[in-house]
Amino acid sequence: MTFAQKLDLGERFAPINLGYSSVFSPGELSLGLVVPIESYPNSSVPTMTDHVKRVQLAETLGFSAVWLRDVPFNVPAFGDAGQTFDPFVYLGALAMQTQSIALGAASIILPLRHPAHVAKAAATADVLSGGRLILGVASGDRPEEYPALSIPFADRDVRFREAYEYIRGVADRQPTLNNSFGRVSGGIDSLPKPVGVKLPLLITGSSRQSPEWLAANGDGWMTYPRPAAAQSRLIQEYRSNALTAGEFDKPVMEPLYIDLDDDPTAPPQAIHLGLRLGTDALRTYLESRREIGVNHVALNLRFCRGDVERTLEKLAVEILPYFTTRNS
Repeated sequence: MTFAQKLDLGERFAPINLGYSSVFSPGELSLGLVVPIESYPNSSVPTMTDHVKRVQLAETLGFSAVWLRDVPFNVPAFGDAGQTFDPFVYLGALAMQTQSIALGAASIILPLRHPAHVAKAAATADVLSGGRLILGVASGDRPEEYPALSIPFADRDVRFREAYEYIRGVADRQPTLNNSFGRVSGGIDSLPKPVGVKLPLLITGSSRQSPEWLAANGDGWMTYPRPAAAQSRLIQEYRSNALTAGEFDKPVMEPLYIDLDDDPTAPPQAIHLGLRLGTDALRTYLESRREIGVNHVALNLRFCRGDVERTLEKLAVEILPYFTTRNS
């Protein structure tokens, strides 16, 4: 059965956990937000003002997910310190302060962490949130962080793959595995276990792996915005590789920085990694992403010139009703 036939039958993506199913549905597109939900265009470090209140507002308004980043060090050349809080500590805090919104990491840098700690922290956040965790993983793209942890930057492809295999391995009961991160011989166990059948792991970019490995191993793909034709081709290749590997259909998501203009008819203008535009053009853009197979877009308001909470409310009224999932 082809992917097109599966979509015609209305089949869902694999039911991994509550968060994954609420965010991703074949042929549809949902919207989330990158935290911190604030504007900080002239600084690499956000204020984190009202950070929990704004996540709670996003949940109330109907956004499907919030996404945290893993930024171990503030690297000036990179220009963005993320939410500054450790992602797993923050995921635990948000799990206690929210009820239904999916909690995502975009993405945990696997080569910089021991996978036993990642597996335990992620499973803990999943349990505390009632199965709302979506774990993005990546190989990392900031060379300055690696010597600070005495880890070779050049080996991050191998470390990523072995960390990924380790996280999958310790999810088993009485696991057995053996690679450069350690040997587990079945006499010990990693607790807690995730709420669902496994941790939903979405791989970011290539993470220095082959396209075939990405499609066969991840539960979805986080990729960067590209022109529609190039993005469509890459998405189709990803799904074709998954089918070849005997896998079911898998979701694709991408981020988008936006600065929402007060004029709903304002045409799109390029900004760093995104667009300045009115709600009419934003809706058209998101519809075009849905058409080429994107299932989720994580909006980032870092360059937003208007009031952030007012922008959230405008998005909720003028954009969200057109973009949801049948599972939400």
